[in-house]
Amino acid sequence: MLVRTRSLAALTGAALTGVALAAGSLAAPAVAQPSGAPVDGRTVAGVAAADLGRGVEADVLADPTTGEPDHPADPPGPLAPGGGTDLHLPASYPHQPELRVFPPNDADATERNGTISHADLAPRLTELMERSDRVSTQVVGKSTEGRDLYLVTVTAPERRSETARQAAWREEIKGHPGRAARDDDLRAGYKAPIWFSANIHGDEWEGTDAALRIITHLASADDDATRHLLEQHRIVFSLTLNPDGRTHATRSTSLGLDANRDMITLATPEARSYVRTARAVQPLFTADFHGYTDVLQVEPAGPPHGENYEYDLFLPHSYAIARQVEDDVVAAEIDGNTYYDPDGGGVVGENTGFIKIPYRDTPSGWDDYPPVFTAQYASLHGAVTSTVELPLGPTGRTTTRADAAVNTEVAVTTMTSMIDYVHTRSDAMLADQIELFRRGAAGAPKVALTTENVDQVPGPDEWKQLWDAADDQEAVRLPRAYVLPVGPGQRSASDAEDLVDALLFHGIEVERLAAPAQAGGTSYPAGSYVVDLHQPLRGLASSLLALGSDISGKVPVMYDIAAWSPAYLWGATVDRVGSTTDGPIGRTSPVRGAGPRGSVPPGARYAAFDVAGVRDHRALNDLLGQGVAVRLTADGRAVVGPRGLRAAREAADRYRLVFATASRAEYVAAERAEDLTVAYAGNQDDRLSLLELGFDDLLPVSAAGIEEAAATGGATGLDDADVLWVGSSLDLPPGSAGHDRVRSWLRDGGAIVGSGAGAFAAAAAYGLVSGSAVTGDPAANGIIATGTPGEVLDDHAQDHGFVYPAVWFADLGAGTATELTYGSFLAGHWPRPGVADGQRAAVGQAAAVSGRRGQARAFVFGTSVFFRTHPRGGLSQAATAIHWAAP
Repeated sequence: MLVRTRSLAALTGAALTGVALAAGSLAAPAVAQPSGAPVDGRTVAGVAAADLGRGVEADVLADPTTGEPDHPADPPGPLAPGGGTDLHLPASYPHQPELRVFPPNDADATERNGTISHADLAPRLTELMERSDRVSTQVVGKSTEGRDLYLVTVTAPERRSETARQAAWREEIKGHPGRAARDDDLRAGYKAPIWFSANIHGDEWEGTDAALRIITHLASADDDATRHLLEQHRIVFSLTLNPDGRTHATRSTSLGLDANRDMITLATPEARSYVRTARAVQPLFTADFHGYTDVLQVEPAGPPHGENYEYDLFLPHSYAIARQVEDDVVAAEIDGNTYYDPDGGGVVGENTGFIKIPYRDTPSGWDDYPPVFTAQYASLHGAVTSTVELPLGPTGRTTTRADAAVNTEVAVTTMTSMIDYVHTRSDAMLADQIELFRRGAAGAPKVALTTENVDQVPGPDEWKQLWDAADDQEAVRLPRAYVLPVGPGQRSASDAEDLVDALLFHGIEVERLAAPAQAGGTSYPAGSYVVDLHQPLRGLASSLLALGSDISGKVPVMYDIAAWSPAYLWGATVDRVGSTTDGPIGRTSPVRGAGPRGSVPPGARYAAFDVAGVRDHRALNDLLGQGVAVRLTADGRAVVGPRGLRAAREAADRYRLVFATASRAEYVAAERAEDLTVAYAGNQDDRLSLLELGFDDLLPVSAAGIEEAAATGGATGLDDADVLWVGSSLDLPPGSAGHDRVRSWLRDGGAIVGSGAGAFAAAAAYGLVSGSAVTGDPAANGIIATGTPGEVLDDHAQDHGFVYPAVWFADLGAGTATELTYGSFLAGHWPRPGVADGQRAAVGQAAAVSGRRGQARAFVFGTSVFFRTHPRGGLSQAATAIHWAAP
């Protein structure tokens, strides 16, 4: 049995010491159910499951006046700065708008486990607002299918002047942390926010129900403890971050993406709403509720720990909160709950006195290394955070009603315990939050926690005996800044601008050089973007822009990816400059939005733009879709002639493209591009990435579908396609009707482009390439150096790629050309380096190949160019290959 040091007096005894929120007192609210008819006249329109990339039919809410869906089914383009970035909190509390009531779904998954449906939330929140001036509600975004995302705040009423003062203090804490540390009025009067979010995985339901129970209790509880709590805090709830998945019993959003892996890429509206909320609320503490791990699991997580967190400010309270939750849940003796057996490492029904705390109980495989998850991301905004996994999982598609009731009671007790802890220790936690921002703004060197200095960390100390400096966290040497040059030193102006817009969306401060400057021996033109790491969110900025580390030797397994850097994977040139102790880089001014306005030179008869980045490819495909004659030059530019100039000017405005004057000779010598129809065999990553690139004429195909159509004389899906993208496999045995049908299509000028061993096998089956595909360790992932010896990708070459896993091509036959090669593995997790599928085996091998036979062409990547739509540099490489291979 583990021996635990109980260093906090407040952790003794089963009774809660602060707020009187005993779980047993929170009975389910008796709130009137909706009548069933939508009160605002909205209708429901059905869309095919294939159109949304998931396996069940969706209900897409439609505008009642037009009948059109209330949202685009496809992901948006680059993140827009400005009005789309900020979430504005209410000017006073309560804030109680009229909420739109959504129609019930006849097949709602919540009917099976008795949890609350999204359609029921608006009526219940409306009833609560009608009877309590403590409850406020905002709509802070829409799901993919158009359902409202609710942010509920419970707090003592505030006049406009008081709310303005709270907002000013919140800004002071982050923007002027040194002053905030000395502000006695702030420390006495600031209502430190406590934020609970739930249900970002749609089929993990009960956190929503627990949150509504807590809201209902706080709305009307008439005891001194509750009044004191709400005078000193705002208790904030994101009731469901994935209402579409909640309705349909899917983990993913209706784009088919996991929003709890999307906090950096922000491909989903659900993740974008979370990031806006994190920025606006600036919580002191936040917990995100999930399920199911057989036993209640409460972070902090195990090793390896993220390099950019300030763990001396995070772990003391994070671990103490988990320990208090453990004591309170154990004391609650909830019927049907499970417990952790530390001796056997399993789950048992009898009360052992333990829940599972990964920091203490999980040596690897449940880490906080990547900031792609909600809790890990919010930590970089200054919060102490926790991911909570509820115990009892589904039977069939949902949890049972009995198990859902147990999970809800466990979640209520957990939330109650967390509120109590933060309320009774918020002064110390606020001081730590201010210190985190102060270190960033001052550019203080990052001090690694070691076994020697860990004892000097103030605050709760039970976590210290478990800290292993050798395995837990990499030492970090922070640069002074990251610089995105403009002009000839920038690989892709559009990718650089999109990266800057993403940084601004995350709340990162970005500046531009007002005059040329030198740094690290490099001259940077005026207008170059500077991300100075002397800023409050320097940990987040570093997480986004640093390469990361090769942590292959630290742990045997990782919970998810171990590398993610947009600076290395999004197609832009980003330079790491200096050390955090250096002086500033030149004279700069703040940036509110990236890039110039689009333009076409006045009087030009021929105009060209570089096709280097994702936005450039989208513009190219848009022009081609309009029937504009566009030609592609040998140096990677797109040229339009006199008849296309009007469309070019519109594209310049829409895509912020700066055209240059071209000549008629350049136009004539260039190769004409075509508006392409792309068939694809793959998953949502393939579909969404192709759409992001502007390939909007997409045809899903499969080997089984082609074989059946060929055998019956029907349409295969390839008949109208120019290119076949293979993202998974297309196994049609030689001699089969489907194989012959594809061969005939290729003879007519079709092309195969794709990624991975399955794509290579498909191209090889028709003689387009030859050799062997070798797949590296299937769990290995990360950033790897690449070279560009071939001609297809050399116009706007990139030095890095993402692999999960790496695939390389060996024993290449005549006519198969190497287009990319692998260099060193730079960051991520790829263990066992000396074995045949280890990282050393990939060095020097072909990472992409091309081939042709007759009119047909093929191009196959070994890199994971479409992984979760994240490696945007890979997306543009894929688009280049598609246009090269097209007939």
